[in-house]
Amino acid sequence: MFVLDSAEAVEAAVVERVPLWNDRTADAGPFDVVGDVHGCADELETLLETLGYGKVVVGGHEPGWSNTGYVHPAGRKAVFVGDLVDRGPRVLDTLGIVRNMVASGSALCVPGNHDVKLLKKLTGRDVQVTHGLAETLAEIDALPADARPAFTKSLAAFLDGLVSHYVLDGGKLVVAHAGLRQEMQGRGSGKVRDFCLYGETTGETDEFGLPVRHNWAAEYRGPAAVVYGHTPVPEPEWLNNTVNIDTGSVFGGRLTALRWPEREFVSVPAARTYCEPVRPFLPDPDPTPRLTAQQSHDDLLDAADVLGKRIVATRLRGSVTVREAHATAALEVMSRFAADPRWLIYLPPTMSPCETSGEPGRLEHPAEALAYYRTQGAPRVVCEEKHMGSRAVVVVCRDESAARERFGVLDGEVGIVTTRTGRRFFADPDLERRFLDRVRAAVAAAGLWDSLSTTWVCLDCELMPWSAKAQELLKTQYAAVGSAGRAAVPRAAASLAAAAGRLAGDEKARLDRVAGRLAGLEAGIRKFVDAYRQYCWPVNALTDLKLAPFHLLASEGSVHTDKSHVWHMDTLAAVCRADPELLLATSYKVVDVTDPAGVAEGVAWWADLTGRGGEGMVVKPLDFVQRGKRGLAQPAVKCRGPEYLRIIYGPDYDAAENLSRLRGRRLAHKRSLALGEFALGVEGLERFVRREPLRRVHECVFGVLALESEPVDPRL
Repeated sequence: MFVLDSAEAVEAAVVERVPLWNDRTADAGPFDVVGDVHGCADELETLLETLGYGKVVVGGHEPGWSNTGYVHPAGRKAVFVGDLVDRGPRVLDTLGIVRNMVASGSALCVPGNHDVKLLKKLTGRDVQVTHGLAETLAEIDALPADARPAFTKSLAAFLDGLVSHYVLDGGKLVVAHAGLRQEMQGRGSGKVRDFCLYGETTGETDEFGLPVRHNWAAEYRGPAAVVYGHTPVPEPEWLNNTVNIDTGSVFGGRLTALRWPEREFVSVPAARTYCEPVRPFLPDPDPTPRLTAQQSHDDLLDAADVLGKRIVATRLRGSVTVREAHATAALEVMSRFAADPRWLIYLPPTMSPCETSGEPGRLEHPAEALAYYRTQGAPRVVCEEKHMGSRAVVVVCRDESAARERFGVLDGEVGIVTTRTGRRFFADPDLERRFLDRVRAAVAAAGLWDSLSTTWVCLDCELMPWSAKAQELLKTQYAAVGSAGRAAVPRAAASLAAAAGRLAGDEKARLDRVAGRLAGLEAGIRKFVDAYRQYCWPVNALTDLKLAPFHLLASEGSVHTDKSHVWHMDTLAAVCRADPELLLATSYKVVDVTDPAGVAEGVAWWADLTGRGGEGMVVKPLDFVQRGKRGLAQPAVKCRGPEYLRIIYGPDYDAAENLSRLRGRRLAHKRSLALGEFALGVEGLERFVRREPLRRVHECVFGVLALESEPVDPRL
């Protein structure tokens, strides 16, 4: 307590905020986090050299201490998770290397439970000399008698100065010996220190007499990656953004380091088994495929991870808000209709039309689409043919083992084809398998497995013709309108003509105007029927389908938003050439929107497409992600042809009185949804590529579906 007993004292008081010792958030690394060493100095030296550290001789040699240290030429820093001592053959050499690296600033170290037990022994506490402590004490006792007191004093000071855990790299990385819950990170207390040293136990013991540990990592939901050791495991495996890197070097396993931020594991094998483990941890060789810890955990998803109002952080657009009611609607759709959730890594965003055109007789025109990107600072755009099909997401793996390793699928599937709401496109599993076999064969023929160093790809496509559901809609709704209109309008026109013959003056003029509208409606209905017929044909075999991929969204290690749309078009065109019977390359044209001649070419290209019966075109900035003066620009805008719009808005939509009303459509909400869904879709893919838990990927997938529940004019 501080007592300020005068105005002068109050005026002179200064409050200074000092971070806790565990707060190293300003230290961004990069780091190499090293697992439990347990006196395996040979393996430690080999591992550090493998990581690129160079051996240095430390001056000012103290009795009993090694004068060896290691420094990385690129400034990387080692972080030791503790348990430096006990069981291994060179405990004091291990302590010397780590102490020297910490002193020189090339390493950090947190204490392990074995290190703290040694500290207690050195400071006169009564501890049981078990679990390898005897070997450590024997090394100390072997020192010259005159060096031993100074050495034990400095060793105790070193161990006592170790901080329970570190929060590093802006809070993205936490290192603690036995792990740490989210609410404890960055705090300092006895409870926090105990958790860091021992983890959390259930109070029970197993058949080996060892404490049964509570799996805190299975419940972890924090944003920081937690790297720890303490309990030996055969392989380091990520679980909910946590990883145990104690791979039991002293027990004949390996000494492992995690490179951060690369998230790469580097291991060296133990030279031999120095100590037999009480509980066997190295599995017997078993060829049976198994899931990773994360995949096993993801097999049971928790609705609480996607329900309620959610604010999803995205790299492209900051926070995207998902309302509670829409999240509930998304869960309803997913739980009733969705495919195997392990395949659902992406849902495509909605797409806004271009600004409403002022051209006579037009609702949409390319001039507005091209002008939009000119105002967004995108000098060149890619105009792509818009196929009249159903949006399809295709995930395909090189083989069954890739599907098992990357997606946790064990039933022999090699991929999936889903709709934009996450449903399977194919009810027939055999048809889907044959379809995917053709796609993956084309990917292989184009050399993508090797050129992308991947075993899987995720493609954004159009599947033609319209899906069975859409074709049924055409037959029951659009075709019914056309057929009924073709029959009813001539009868109505004949009746009006007969009535007009019996009238004169204003009454006859009014009927003549109605008859004129009917004549226009009859012509519109003929065009309406001709328009929808172009987008339907029977599907009796695999060869009746056409798949037009236009985005190579992601592959192992990469989300390809850093590539231009021309790269996507050309890369996928090579895939399509490998199987032209099934796959259709999307035609495109690059347009300079700052050049009037280029704009005219773009407009002419659209007019040619729509004049030949095409739906229209999609205009995208050359770069996959474009930022304008006000932030993220639309990833794409569609410009539909007049005859396709007839299907959407009705046979006589282009009548003057109808067009005038339709031009009052509002696009702001649609465009906001498009940006939010685009950001969520990319975020979900990036999380999947980073191998984050499936719940984190689904947060974005559900977010896209939830935003689709927002009320908006479906004709836009």
